[in-house]
Amino acid sequence: MKTFLILILSLLTGVLAGQDSTSTLQVGDIAPDFHGIDQSEDMVNLRESLKNGPVVLIFFRGSWCYYCNKHISKFQDSLEYVLDKGASVIAVSPQIPEYNHKTIHKTGATFSIIHDKGYQIMDAYHVSFIIDEKTIQKYRRFGRHIDRANANEDYILPVPATFIIGEDMVIRYIQYDPNYKNRSTVAEVLRNL
Repeated sequence: MKTFLILILSLLTGVLAGQDSTSTLQVGDIAPDFHGIDQSEDMVNLRESLKNGPVVLIFFRGSWCYYCNKHISKFQDSLEYVLDKGASVIAVSPQIPEYNHKTIHKTGATFSIIHDKGYQIMDAYHVSFIIDEKTIQKYRRFGRHIDRANANEDYILPVPATFIIGEDMVIRYIQYDPNYKNRSTVAEVLRNL
């Protein structure tokens, strides 16, 4: 009975915090098309990008997040292996372009990083959630000002997630975990390309 109560409380805590344990998109679903402006001020469109091969789509929280920077760096460090598989990488964040440039500075990323203005891409992929007040205060104590990075006070972030999308727009792989420390590995992505 105690185990059952702990499980129920854990599920409720995740739901109340605005995070679900799985994305509502599944492997085999058609990926939502999107477009956005990257750090070079180029228009990036999923459907157009897929004409050149599969796309590895990464949702990350921002330049202020150690785990995000580490994840982006690992993909940059292994980018040649992803490219050798005929794929490309696109990263999406709610942070404004100025902060996307900070991510690039910290990680050396050379792939497209899109500012998801209005959370349209995050919402389409069912990864957005509202941060609770307790977490906002905790981040502020550590100098993490999401309101500045996102240039608003919505306090909306993505659950860190990685999708592999085939040329046919079908989702081939999803890594989605509300625990922001858990991320896809390059090896997992390469196995699924």
